[in-house]
Amino acid sequence: MNWLLKLLEPAPYLPEIEDPAEVKKLYHYWRIRILYSMFVGYAFYYFTRKSFTFAMPGIISELGFDKSQLGILASVFSITYGISKFASGIISDRSNARYFMALGLIVTGIFNILFGLSSSLVLFCLFWGLNSWFQGFGWPHCARVLTHWYSQSERGSWWSTWNVSHNVGAFLIPWIVGFSAYYFGGWRAAMYIPGIICIMGGFYLINRLRDTPQSLGLPPIEKFRNDYAGTSTKSGEQELTAREILIEYVLKNKYIWMLAIAYFFVYFVRTGINDWTALYLIENKGYSQLSANGCVSLFEVGGFFGSLAAGWASDYFFSAKRGPVNVLFAILMFTAIALFWFVPAGYPLIDSVALFVIGFAIFGPQMLIGVACAELSHKKAAATSTGFAGTFAYMGAAVAGYPLGKITQEMGWDGFFWALGISCTLSIVFLLPLWAVTENRKLVPAKNNA
Repeated sequence: MNWLLKLLEPAPYLPEIEDPAEVKKLYHYWRIRILYSMFVGYAFYYFTRKSFTFAMPGIISELGFDKSQLGILASVFSITYGISKFASGIISDRSNARYFMALGLIVTGIFNILFGLSSSLVLFCLFWGLNSWFQGFGWPHCARVLTHWYSQSERGSWWSTWNVSHNVGAFLIPWIVGFSAYYFGGWRAAMYIPGIICIMGGFYLINRLRDTPQSLGLPPIEKFRNDYAGTSTKSGEQELTAREILIEYVLKNKYIWMLAIAYFFVYFVRTGINDWTALYLIENKGYSQLSANGCVSLFEVGGFFGSLAAGWASDYFFSAKRGPVNVLFAILMFTAIALFWFVPAGYPLIDSVALFVIGFAIFGPQMLIGVACAELSHKKAAATSTGFAGTFAYMGAAVAGYPLGKITQEMGWDGFFWALGISCTLSIVFLLPLWAVTENRKLVPAKNNA
């Protein structure tokens, strides 16, 4: 066990390379390699996160579970994953992203395989809960790496390029599950094969990923790009204790709280649209199962383009300000949902466009709130701050399960859309005060004087 703990410690810094040409060459190489490694790795995380969703019909058919029983697994996943993002975020800021992210991916693969070997609801809950816990090892380490390898003035575009990896993973996994179930023996194979892919993906990350620039003998990214925006300082990097990271830079940080609460409402809307829209189209607008699923798939397509647009726009049109883009996208989210609600049955093209725009709008703040959390905290607290906000996000996702279903059951689909509309409005309320904020000025002087 000691060897594992030693492996997970932050990579030690090497003596800094003095040759500017060599530094430039290495930075160019490693920034590209780090990005595509994280992209592939996080897309793989979605293979073991979404495998159960698409294996569910086979589980119901073979084992006779009903929707409410399997719905328990969705709640277990959201709650456990949300808590794990915060806990692993605290650990991530003081660990080696290369090995920690890989470990999480390997273990999620193992638990997918164990899930496929099981048949009881108790074991399903156990293995899916453990899977969701290790799923939390993915996002915070990516936040840490993105903060250390890309400076603030460019971070939105790099972060958004990485962020669409989960759209790619979510797009690919139903095809992988369907192929596995059809050719290799049903829903169990649909759990085994994504699990095996992710175990191999973990070893891929160990081979390709690295921790910080300094662990390769490179200067900090701020020094390399002469970009000391936000909470970065020219006086050098100072290691922080876990207590300093959690208390001073997260729990006492009003900006992180505002972003976290906004995240709750954004994820409530995201999950509500993602999980309930196909049923709404079938019940309220006369869609078939196939046409409803096809229409909802445009939500992820819109999200792909929305993530890219939000990140690049924040860098190149708003000078690395995340606030204006978050607010504008949240307003668009409200508008598109209202359009989708009021369009009568018989206009599938308008429904499709509306769902594309909803996905476009939701995935903007879904991505940029994470960027803002990293930038309005301390560089050494990026994983903790994004993990903390992520916990709020997945509490919102959990509320979009049974509670939103209960609202819909009691108040009909009007109640469903009222709940989404109120959540959109509240997300705007909490994002609006951050319109012009690019740094936490209260925190910068403390480190400048260190």
